[in-house]
Amino acid sequence: MGESILKNANETGPEVQAVLAVRKEGVSGREASRNLGPSGVQRLKNWLANSAVMPPLLAFAGLFILWELLVRVLGIEAITLPAPSSVLKELATSFVFYLPHAWVTLYEAVIGFLLGTLVAFIGGVLMAHSRLLERTLLPIAVLANVTPVVAIAPLFIIWFGFGALPKILISAIITFFPMLVNSIMGFRSVDENNHEYMRSLHASKWEIFMKLRLPNSLPYLFSAARTCVSLSVIGAVVGEWSGSTQGLGNIVMMASNYMQMQRMFAAILMLAIMGIALVNIVRFIERRVLSWHVSEQKQG
Repeated sequence: MGESILKNANETGPEVQAVLAVRKEGVSGREASRNLGPSGVQRLKNWLANSAVMPPLLAFAGLFILWELLVRVLGIEAITLPAPSSVLKELATSFVFYLPHAWVTLYEAVIGFLLGTLVAFIGGVLMAHSRLLERTLLPIAVLANVTPVVAIAPLFIIWFGFGALPKILISAIITFFPMLVNSIMGFRSVDENNHEYMRSLHASKWEIFMKLRLPNSLPYLFSAARTCVSLSVIGAVVGEWSGSTQGLGNIVMMASNYMQMQRMFAAILMLAIMGIALVNIVRFIERRVLSWHVSEQKQG
């Protein structure tokens, strides 16, 4: 067909030949551009879409720039809202002061998270296998969840002293309920066909739990863990507010009492970094453990 068009073009005269030549050059140019691959802008978009680090870093950088501009343009005093540059300067110059307090808060949060998760996991296993236990114990768990932690924190200080134990217990309480609910859901949401198949193979309850219920519950458990690990930091800080001489929560409280805004925001920034780091550690473990799961395969 192309030969017939060119033949007709040769017969019709030089004007048509010129038009066809321009069209041919346009097609060749488009083919050449396709062969060159994606442009620099497109490559940047692809890199940002596939990167797990750069998008949040850019978002935080944009937030800090906006914060800095608002403080400087509106002339907000440092005693009301310090600029992020002054907060970062305070954190950099006094990092040795903040680091031991950060380790104290991190220890309380992590141990409390592990304790609350362990108790919730055991309770979830028992309640998932017994409706009677669920009806008996779940209302108590709900009561503990709806009771404000700020209200019971002073009691824990009175009962257990000013050491790390009351902060750990507060972190454990605040992380307990989300993990309990998700573990019950995970252990019960097994495929009935798979369950009947294992029963037909005369599998014991232990084998059904280890090979069916537990693997099926892991996505639920890790989903709760990402929430609970950040809540554990909040629990540790609340405990330090109630009575402590160490920890980032104590720094926040003392700095607010003396209107030391740069110091207070520096401690808050360290708490935010701590929470983000813990969530990402849980997410990293989740990706390794659940590499077989369809949700991770889709994200990968």
